[in-house]
Amino acid sequence: MESVRDLERDLEDMKEYYSSGITKQVSWRKSQLEKLLILLKEKRVDIFKALKQDLGKHHVEAFRDEIGTLIKSVNYALENLKGWMSSKTAKLPIIAILSSAEVVAEPLGLVLIMSSWNFPFGLSLEPVIGAIAAGNTMVLKPSELAPASSAVLADAISTYLDNKAIKVIEGGPCVGQQLLHHKWDKIFFTGSSRVGRQVMSAAVKHLTPVTLELGGKCPAVLDSLTSSWDREVAINRIIVSKYGACAGQACIAIDYVLVEEQFTSTVVNLMKASIKKMFGEKPRETNSVARIINKQSLSKLKNFLSDPMVKDTIVYGGSVDEDNLFMEPTIVVDPPLEAEIMTEEIFGPILPIISLKKIEDSINFINARPKALSIYVFTKNEALKSRMLSETSSGSLIFNDAVIQYAADSLPFGGVGESGIGHYHGKFSFDAFSHYKAVARRSFLTDFWFRFPPWNDYKLQLFENAYNFDYLGMLLVILGLKRNTTQVYQ
Repeated sequence: MESVRDLERDLEDMKEYYSSGITKQVSWRKSQLEKLLILLKEKRVDIFKALKQDLGKHHVEAFRDEIGTLIKSVNYALENLKGWMSSKTAKLPIIAILSSAEVVAEPLGLVLIMSSWNFPFGLSLEPVIGAIAAGNTMVLKPSELAPASSAVLADAISTYLDNKAIKVIEGGPCVGQQLLHHKWDKIFFTGSSRVGRQVMSAAVKHLTPVTLELGGKCPAVLDSLTSSWDREVAINRIIVSKYGACAGQACIAIDYVLVEEQFTSTVVNLMKASIKKMFGEKPRETNSVARIINKQSLSKLKNFLSDPMVKDTIVYGGSVDEDNLFMEPTIVVDPPLEAEIMTEEIFGPILPIISLKKIEDSINFINARPKALSIYVFTKNEALKSRMLSETSSGSLIFNDAVIQYAADSLPFGGVGESGIGHYHGKFSFDAFSHYKAVARRSFLTDFWFRFPPWNDYKLQLFENAYNFDYLGMLLVILGLKRNTTQVYQ
């Protein structure tokens, strides 16, 4: 772990190391990714312990959501790195005869990665994978709210990876502010919209490009599926995506569910049965629901439920174990839309169900609110799917499941509007930390004479045909067999 006291010197050393060209070499990139793979395998037990200590995550959930997805991502990067790094030939117009062009990916330089506490390994190392693959040097600032995980990251990265190029700096908000005062070639931030605004404000000073992975209220639209099998599958996927992923403390967790009012009671009963099946009658004892990160977050969740407008809408759960920072899976039905539970991101195991006259009304409901990181639609109605695709905007749109997009290396992961800027995962992580440089090469042998002044209408005719790709027309003009009828302004 590095200290802020040494930061100025360290950043200069890292810039010098980057200038040496070592991190641009494919051998360096591959070796660091391979060492990261070893880290994930050899530090597996330490990671399990840290996630249990910080968040009460069961080790199976920890492997599913963090270690497993990271191993997959590293392997994907190793398999595709050569192709990502290869320059891509670009086609040029005929006016650039005897020329060639290509697009070359080059690293941005020294980048800052600031990660969140809810998936402290996944949200730290997923962007690190992209930054390494792209050939950058980097500083990682893990969240201080998951101290055990932060400590494991700091120790493991300093042990396994190249410390001249990859450093971890631990600390709280003051450390984060100090880091933001420096000039970076890219800032990658995962966290709340409030802090995201601070990051963007700091980046403006140096015109630093940013990727902001934020969040918001992700809706699920549950159509009145006619098949009992379809209903059960949909409900199970909603329940595990809400309560089984860090107890709902995830930016892509379902925040609320929209259903037709005639279907509401059925949905509630199915959800109750699904919760009991997955987490038992006493979820605290089954250890399959993670705990709340701290007392402040638990207090916020309690305040959601104690709101006089909301407490009478609780139909399931609601109990809290303050000593163990635990809240059981909770369902509320039709809380007032002006209540905080429906205006703020919940980030916990509380699931509001909102009744609508007809399911198509969900489109207007969603569009009346800030753009979501994800929208989840459970339906077999192709017309509704088509409307959701064309009439709503979100970071991702998933039909008949939830959260699965996070694990897909072939899909961009990121928000739009207030839910984020930019995206990553797989090749998109490589792109997030790369600059695509245009490179053109030209021979001295020939030129189109009409590109040079002095200008006349004859040259204008040739340009018009050239830029319209009318090469036969160009030839006819040159031969005097075609006159352009376009009005010429003197």
